[in-house]
Amino acid sequence: MDKKHTLGPILAGSAAGAVNGLFGAGGGMVLVPLLTLLTDLKEEEVFPASVSVILPVCLVSLGAMAMNGPLPWGEALPYLAGSVLGGILTGLLGKKIPTLWLHRGLGLLILWGGVRYLC
Repeated sequence: MDKKHTLGPILAGSAAGAVNGLFGAGGGMVLVPLLTLLTDLKEEEVFPASVSVILPVCLVSLGAMAMNGPLPWGEALPYLAGSVLGGILTGLLGKKIPTLWLHRGLGLLILWGGVRYLC
């Protein structure tokens, strides 16, 4: 196996885990561009691979945060129904959206978040 097959996924996953652990979210925003850059995944495989990686990463982050104190379940519960609905809808419709649009949408979301947090 060449370095792109072994080192790329390790670097991408490590970056996603670090971002997710530090900020409690955002690992997928790092993972998608890194999977595109550092692996041989096809464009249509990048987003599903990212989602498949982020679920376990989020569970690990959740566990680590739970070890530091109680989790704010009361504050999180109102968002869960909408999150589940949004995840189901986009999971079903995601393959119908061109990959280029998904990349541009993610890029705009990252820019918007960055500007929002800087200002």
